Amino acid sequence: MSIVANVVEGYKRRGTKEKLRFLNISQASLEESRYFLELTRDLKYCDDPPIPDQIEEVSRLLNAYRRSIEMGI
Repeated sequence: MSIVANVVEGYKRRGTKEKLRFLNISQASLEESRYFLELTRDLKYCDDPPIPDQIEEVSRLLNAYRRSIEMGI
């Protein structure tokens, strides 16, 4: 939820610098989620969480969105 909430909040910001700040927070939340999934696996709460592929896809989308903001698209 934090990832999406920060993307939405950043989207409504007027300045590029502000948009990128919230997008960076979203990317940090994504990495936090990745860590917790790995911890879940390491603690044997789940053998192999199926989420990592989705995390990679979200990461690619966030990076593409960041590049488009930086280029002014």
